[in-house]
Amino acid sequence: MFEGSESFAELMRRVNLVIRTAAFGMAVLVAANAQAFSQIEPTEGRQSDSKEGILVVPLPPLPSADTDASAPPTAPVEGDSQDDTGPGRTDDGETPLPPAAEPARGIGDEAHPPSAAANTVLAVPLATEIAYGDEGLPAPVRDLRAILIAIAKAGEIEKLRPYIEPGDDGTVLSFGDVGGDPIAFLKQNSGDGEGLEILAILLELLQAGHVRVEPGADNEIYVWPYFTQVAIDSLSRPQRVELFELVTAGDYKAMKEFGAYNFYRVGISPDGRLSFFVAGD
Repeated sequence: MFEGSESFAELMRRVNLVIRTAAFGMAVLVAANAQAFSQIEPTEGRQSDSKEGILVVPLPPLPSADTDASAPPTAPVEGDSQDDTGPGRTDDGETPLPPAAEPARGIGDEAHPPSAAANTVLAVPLATEIAYGDEGLPAPVRDLRAILIAIAKAGEIEKLRPYIEPGDDGTVLSFGDVGGDPIAFLKQNSGDGEGLEILAILLELLQAGHVRVEPGADNEIYVWPYFTQVAIDSLSRPQRVELFELVTAGDYKAMKEFGAYNFYRVGISPDGRLSFFVAGD
């Protein structure tokens, strides 16, 4: 009886020991887990790239009040770098806008921009086309021109008399008073006093280009030289050479200041009358 009771007590002692051992193990395990959890670093409020399985992506800033959120992003300009003042950017870091395209040319617009070549274009006559020699001249005009040239080449100023008509509607030799004898007036205005210089001028004028003024009108007339009917400051280089056969460079400068050709000119009517041989404008 006693032995049985002692065995039972020993058994109970062993059971209690096992229970206490198990309880102690559980307590140790719980404490260890608690210590492990307490060693995990908090992540709230900061970013860390050391956490495996987590990709940290910074969010774009919210648009400010003066920024158009709907505007498409600006494409990067080739050559841009961290320096905002690099190629393709202005001093304030902004990408400059491309220049506005030129408007399409319409009908009647200039096909090409003005250039230095435009200065070589012949001056446009105010009256008609420029002609040389007998070109475009009716027979009476052509005949009188040939007679006047022959007189000038011969140096016989007196032979001009029959072709200088008197009266208010006659041949104009001056814008002022001629006086008495027209031939004497021509000699007086000739540098040599004999009228030879005047004849040389007449010859040079009739050999220059001419124009037909007021064609078809009652006052139609053929005029030498054509410089009387063009803008004097628009002459081409070849035309200025022609002009310098008649006047000096100083005369030309004075003409440009005056605004027109103002040297001698000759006019012959379609019926072959010498209308004027006069200097001035």
